[in-house]
Amino acid sequence: MAKNIMVAQSGGPTVAINASLAGVIEGAKKYFPNAKVYGSLNGIEGVLKERIVSLDSQVDTEEKISLLKQTPAMALGSCRYKMPTDENDPVYDKIDGTFQKYDVGVFVYIGGNDSMDTVLRLKKYFGERNRDVKVLGVPKTIDNDLLCTDHTPGFGSAAKYIATTMSEIASDCFIYDLDAVTIVEIMGRNAGFLTMAAAIPTFLGEYAPQLVYLPERPVRKEKLIGDIKNALKKDRAVIVAVSEGVKTEDGEYLSASMPDAFGHKQLSGASKVLEKIVKSEIGCKVRSIELNTPQRAAAHMASETDIEESFMLGEKAVLAASQGENGVVSVIKRISDEPYEIKIETEAVEGIANLEKKVPDEFINEEGNHITEAAYKYMAPLIAGEREITYKNSLPAKFKIDNTKLI
Repeated sequence: MAKNIMVAQSGGPTVAINASLAGVIEGAKKYFPNAKVYGSLNGIEGVLKERIVSLDSQVDTEEKISLLKQTPAMALGSCRYKMPTDENDPVYDKIDGTFQKYDVGVFVYIGGNDSMDTVLRLKKYFGERNRDVKVLGVPKTIDNDLLCTDHTPGFGSAAKYIATTMSEIASDCFIYDLDAVTIVEIMGRNAGFLTMAAAIPTFLGEYAPQLVYLPERPVRKEKLIGDIKNALKKDRAVIVAVSEGVKTEDGEYLSASMPDAFGHKQLSGASKVLEKIVKSEIGCKVRSIELNTPQRAAAHMASETDIEESFMLGEKAVLAASQGENGVVSVIKRISDEPYEIKIETEAVEGIANLEKKVPDEFINEEGNHITEAAYKYMAPLIAGEREITYKNSLPAKFKIDNTKLI
């Protein structure tokens, strides 16, 4: 095996992805003490463009590691690059050329579903050419939609932020003595885990949100209006949590626009569509709120569980490489809910790339308008714990890679 390690990040931001990067760096010190650790700027695109930095020199103290762990989004930058389906494409040879130039024997890619496709394709490419390059994945996505892992880094912190925000929205809404409906739209294309998190306050003694709609169950206009009318009979303020990917009975997204580079429809505006429906059918005060990007990188609301598990997953990928594993993804296996116990293992990337996990039926109530106790028990340990945040000038401090210091 060649001696050096390269790591990159891809996809959408989370609170925890840099904790995984910190885990890779620390893992390299433990398991490859003589290796150099390189970072590729902007994912696999950085490999293609040879935009490489030295992480050994830039993240060289415990203080910097700690600061990196609390920094949201991607310290190395991101990309949404779709690898060619033809492995004879010159892109692959270009990547191999960069790896040979920097004597890279381990490549760790931190990302979500589409990023694992890159891991899979590179593993096949190097394997077919008998090149001794270990390619490993570290999961990341607030959507929590990767198979083979109990949950994904970033989800716990996003869930904590969403649950807290829903509780605060409820505090705002319940002060008025008038009929009002507030519709809160939460990210989630085909998997409703994030929207599921909006219901956490209702298991902790709060009244809202009274209604929760996930993309796993279609929304019928008449049923939705009936649900809201029934809720208004009990409470003058009704709060509805809805996924951006909520679907109609015919399986179409309620609100969809042009597809992105991976063919995914980009969704927005489901809450606005529902706001118009409720205004027309019920006639009370209605407003819509789209949480959008704040739920992805709210470091001030980070879950301690999320950050520490993310770090362990990064470290595990490097350990796996040192033990000869290739084409695997570090994953979380849950042993028990109470007490919460997990173990970190690896799974073949073939069972993860280009596949999508959905909210299981037992997490959704029979009416399809809320979640069950089982769903709450699944999420409760994932939002647990608060980090001691370092502040600078009264704002959370962040670690920044100097992207001008290219090798």
